[in-house]
Amino acid sequence: MAAAGYNQGTNRIYVSTNSGATWFASGAPAMLTIGASVQYWISIASSADGTKLVAAVADGGIYTSTNSGATWSSNNVPNPNNWNAVASSADGSRLAAVAGPNSPPGSIYISTNFGNTWTVTGAPTASWYSVASSADGSKLLAGTFGGPAYLSTNSGNTWIQQTNLPAARWEIMATSADGNLLLAVASQVGSGLGGRIYISTNAGTFWVQANAPTNQAWMAFCLSADGMNMAAVSDRVFICSTNCGNTWTSNNTPRLGVKWGGMASSADGNKLVLVANGPGGIYTSQSTPAPQIYLTATGGSFKFSWTVPSTNFVVQQSSDLVIWADVTNAPVLNLINLQNEVVLSPAGSSGFYRLKTP
Repeated sequence: MAAAGYNQGTNRIYVSTNSGATWFASGAPAMLTIGASVQYWISIASSADGTKLVAAVADGGIYTSTNSGATWSSNNVPNPNNWNAVASSADGSRLAAVAGPNSPPGSIYISTNFGNTWTVTGAPTASWYSVASSADGSKLLAGTFGGPAYLSTNSGNTWIQQTNLPAARWEIMATSADGNLLLAVASQVGSGLGGRIYISTNAGTFWVQANAPTNQAWMAFCLSADGMNMAAVSDRVFICSTNCGNTWTSNNTPRLGVKWGGMASSADGNKLVLVANGPGGIYTSQSTPAPQIYLTATGGSFKFSWTVPSTNFVVQQSSDLVIWADVTNAPVLNLINLQNEVVLSPAGSSGFYRLKTP
C-alpha cells in the first residue's frame, strides 16, 4: 500500500495498492476554499500495513481512515487552523500532529487510539514544522520553522530540546523503526546558510552533520526501517546512502528544477516513491532486494526473520541444500522493528533455510 496527498488540481488524496503501478482517488473529501481559509492537504502518514491513514488539512482538521482510504472521518480532532505535519506508529494507533508555522504559534498533539481523541502535549508553544515517530510511537522527533528541534522518548509526555542542533528551518524529521537513529533535515540553517542533514545514532544523545552536499534546499527525505538506507532530494540533486549516511552518491531524478513535495521508502529501502508539485507527478524506483536474514533462539525453537521487503519472499527449508520446500508457517509482522518473523522447530540436527521470490 502507498498513499500520497496532492494539493493542486482536484486536491484529493490518492492511494495505490500495487506498489505504485496504478493510483486512484481515495474516499477523502476534496478540500475547498471556505471563506478566507484556503484548505488543502498538507501531510499524510500510514501504518506499516497501509490500512490506517492519517492526513492533515493546512487550514482545517485532521482526518483518519481505517480501511486504506476507502472512508475517512474527522471526529474529536482539534482545529488550530495551522496544521503542518502528522506522523504515525507502525500499527496506526499512536499519532502525532504539529501545528505551525502560521501565527499564532502552535502545539504538538498526540492520539493513542487511532485518532478518535487527541490531547495536547507538554511541548512548548512554537512554530512547529515537522514530526516523525518510531514504530512503537514512543520516540517523537519534532522541528520548528527557524528554531530548535525537540525529542520525546515517552510518547510525547515530556520533550527535550536538542542543543547539539542549530536553529534551522527543519523541513523533515525521520527515525529508524526503533527510534535509535534520528534524522533532522534542514532546508535552511540560521539566517543565511543553505540546507544541512544531521544524524544521531544514539537516540539524540549526540548529533553530527552528515557527509552530504550542503547549501541544498532539501525538500524531501526518506529512511529505511533499520536506518541504513537513506535518500534526499532538492530541486538540484538527488542523493542516496546505504551506510547510515556515512557516504552518499548522486543519482538522477526524473525531473530537476521542480518542487518535490514528498518521498517515502519501503521498510527495506528498496522501493522509493517521489512526489512532485507544480506540475505534479508521482515517480517510483525499485531496486532488487537483498534481505538481511536473522536467526534467534527462542526456547526449543528459533525465530527466522527479515525486514519487510518491497518484493514478497517465501521461506523455504532443506536438509541437503538440494531439495527445497516452502515453509507453511505464515510470517508475523513485528511492529517494533518492522521485520517479518517465522518461528520454526528444527526437524533434525541440522537444516537450511532461505528466502525465495515467489
